[in-house]
Amino acid sequence: MLSHEERVKAIQLFLKYDYSYAATIHELGYPSVGALRKWYKEYLISGELHSDYPKKSKYSEEQKQIAVNHYFEYGQCYARTIRLLGYPNRESLRQWCEELAPGARKLRKSAVQLNQEQKDDVLRKFYKPRTNRKKLAKDEGVSRGSLYQWKNTFLGKDFPLRMTSKNQGNQKELLLKEVEELQKQVHQLQIEKALLEGAAELLKKEKGINLLYLSNQEKTILIDAQRNRFTLKELLQQLKLSKSSYFYQKKALEKPDKYVEERQLIMTIFNSNFCAYGYRRIHQALKNMGKSLSEKVIRRLMLEENLMIKFSKRKKYSSYVGEITPAQPNLLNRHFKAEKPNEKWLTDITEFKIPVGKVYLSPLVDCYDGAIISWTIGTKPDSELVNTMLDTGIATLQDQEYPIIHSDRGAHYRWPGWIERMNKANLPRSMSKKGCSPDNSACEGFFGRLKNEVFYQRDWKNTTINQFIDQVDDYIHWYNNQRIKLSLGGLSPLQYRKKQGFIC
Repeated sequence: MLSHEERVKAIQLFLKYDYSYAATIHELGYPSVGALRKWYKEYLISGELHSDYPKKSKYSEEQKQIAVNHYFEYGQCYARTIRLLGYPNRESLRQWCEELAPGARKLRKSAVQLNQEQKDDVLRKFYKPRTNRKKLAKDEGVSRGSLYQWKNTFLGKDFPLRMTSKNQGNQKELLLKEVEELQKQVHQLQIEKALLEGAAELLKKEKGINLLYLSNQEKTILIDAQRNRFTLKELLQQLKLSKSSYFYQKKALEKPDKYVEERQLIMTIFNSNFCAYGYRRIHQALKNMGKSLSEKVIRRLMLEENLMIKFSKRKKYSSYVGEITPAQPNLLNRHFKAEKPNEKWLTDITEFKIPVGKVYLSPLVDCYDGAIISWTIGTKPDSELVNTMLDTGIATLQDQEYPIIHSDRGAHYRWPGWIERMNKANLPRSMSKKGCSPDNSACEGFFGRLKNEVFYQRDWKNTTINQFIDQVDDYIHWYNNQRIKLSLGGLSPLQYRKKQGFIC
């Protein structure tokens, strides 16, 4: 049934569309032509539409009174009145009785509502010696059937109706066994809870971990932590660990750690390199120091010491503002390898959002070894940021060095100042396709490493703009001079250039 507002809206559209039934129904999706015609006739007669539909009673007042009188005269039974008169239903008859004879209907015993405490009190009286249960039901205002129903619900159907000396003894024995069984279950749950909490605290596992999936060594550590509360037998049964395996692992744990020095060295390497080295780079760093240790052992030791690298993906900054000057062709075509330094350079701008503001980085990346030739850091992504970086990079070039400089289609690389500097130094320009980050993936890769290794994993709440800029500047110096690259044979870009003879 449509509301008053929906019907008024239909009439208004009908008048607006010049009395067109089809247009009105097509616009609203309702009503039918007949209904709309009926509403319009009502609108013409009264000038408005009725707010609600008057509901006409199916039965007259006389029929209602006859039904109510019959109900009270013949024992106040709904079913009897409805069967003899043939009307109405139970709910309607109840409402008529309340309307025409309020307070005259007696409250049936089954309508009495007792709470749990009151029911317990009635049951205690139910089992008192020489209790007349019919009288008890009458005194409490309930039916005898309700008494027996409560007894079956709370005490069970097998519980005896009368407490004799014999079944009292049997019942007491059953109750004691049940209490003992419940105590065992509680004790078992306490063991499981203690082991789960120990797994989360000692082994740094998730709270929902399946204890059976733990290694034998981890199970042994948990058992030792709970030996003062529970017996060894109980703990071994709970963790499904044999006694021999437990003592074997316990003996192995008591042995001195043969990787004490290597463990400390791994922690030093990890912490002194911006917490950015995974097990492969740490393996290479140890190899450069003349120490031999397998990657598998390094990975295990890092896991035990919780030396984890945090990763996060964020939306990157975009400087595209439209085709303000003609775009240059993509000269690199995703070929980011170079035979010598200063042959192919990549550039872009990335944004850092910290609580005190935004910071922007503009670097020049050499495709030969990934070295950062020059970079500028500022609080505004303006022309000065990229032009200063380009001037510094051009100043490092030797005679007859004209590297291709590849960028995206950002506005910074299409302004007159940038184009003038490029033409003056005879440097070829190359640009990615619009919105195609893989065309400049080598530079994007540097931004990803920088943010994963030094930005995302730290809290910058109490850091000023200048302090943050110093942090990024220190990282790039470390990146060029110390950070090893597996693709360069475990050397940093500076060490690799020295080895290749490009730097004396």
